[in-house]
Amino acid sequence: MLVPQMCGLQRYEKMRILEPSIYPMRNLLLACLAFPFSLFGQDNAKPLSIKGSFKNVQPEPEWVYLYHRVNGTSVKDSCKVIDNAYTFTLKMVEPELLAFRVKYANAGSAKQFTPLAGGSTSNQSRDAFNVYAGDGRIRINSTDSFSNVSIKGSKHHEAYLALQALRKPYDDKMKVLYQDYAKANAKKDTEARDRVEAQIDVLESDLKENVLSGYIQKNPSSPAAFYALQQYAGWDINPDKVEPLFNALPAAVQEYPTVKSFKEQLETAKLTGIGRMAPEFTQNDTLEQPVQLSSFKGRYLLIDFWASWCGPCRQENPNVVKVFNQYKDKNFHILGISLDRAGQKDKWMKAIHDDNLTWSHLSDLKYWDNAVSKQYGIRAIPQNLLLDPTGKIIAKNLRGEALAKKMEELLEGK
Repeated sequence: MLVPQMCGLQRYEKMRILEPSIYPMRNLLLACLAFPFSLFGQDNAKPLSIKGSFKNVQPEPEWVYLYHRVNGTSVKDSCKVIDNAYTFTLKMVEPELLAFRVKYANAGSAKQFTPLAGGSTSNQSRDAFNVYAGDGRIRINSTDSFSNVSIKGSKHHEAYLALQALRKPYDDKMKVLYQDYAKANAKKDTEARDRVEAQIDVLESDLKENVLSGYIQKNPSSPAAFYALQQYAGWDINPDKVEPLFNALPAAVQEYPTVKSFKEQLETAKLTGIGRMAPEFTQNDTLEQPVQLSSFKGRYLLIDFWASWCGPCRQENPNVVKVFNQYKDKNFHILGISLDRAGQKDKWMKAIHDDNLTWSHLSDLKYWDNAVSKQYGIRAIPQNLLLDPTGKIIAKNLRGEALAKKMEELLEGK
């Protein structure tokens, strides 16, 4: 018998590994997300050995790909299958969700899988699976299909599966709602789309409060507790709810690099929560002139984070335009903060004109490194904050009819 080769690491710089359940499902379609990875060393890394095998899997697997992180960078590790077996050895600094994919022998280039890229002919339910793992040794056996696996040796994965089982009734309903959302969107039926989105919001809230929060409270020492907390927090962290759950995590877990990064996000969220004064900032407008946030005091102000390349932002813009035109003469203004890319000011300007965004606009054209978005902890767009005339944050992430209703409540009759 030939011994499976030990597999080498390949850089895959543009990859961003994302298990959809890390963030609430709605964000994947209704917002544009940033996936930042904190850079950290591997001085405290411990080895993880993974041995996999196949039985009755057709077509015959030729390569297995493993997507994970090294020093904060997402990478692709490949292993050629020999005698229906493969082996990976990793250095683990903290528990991580590992993504496995397969390429079949004689499948041709059309069957090669490109993770999270559109147009792949790979069948996710057959050709891919995930393992939540720490250090140690894991044995993976695939029977009849690549993704039909039994996994032994990982207490982290056992906890992950238990959490996924609790999520399943909600995820099944969410899948149907997203199909309905896609159909409404394809038909440009905005009323149906908004109705489905409202149902998604309710289901997501129920999942958070009925499953994720309870799981963390009952199982703070579970290997999957922080994973559950990431799902609960999502991209718009509510510090009043999230901080008590975070503080329940074991001290050793709070020392993980990703958990420390999350703590920083939590502290930022506390500075931009409802009832807090919006942090001051200065950024250039479209004419390269510096503009201070405090210059807008005395008016209700919507700080709107968006970008020309963000489909959900552009989809939301007509709602924002409608509200602005209705209340712009009633002590209301909008300040757009664009996360457009360097060298693409023309695209930013074109979107402003095409979408009739006739309010103030700022950007440093640094994409997700936009200074204001980082200061405010923005990790997904569109997002917005509504400030009262004193500069206090009184509402967040008002979209669609919610924004119109809030402004009616504040300004109608004035």
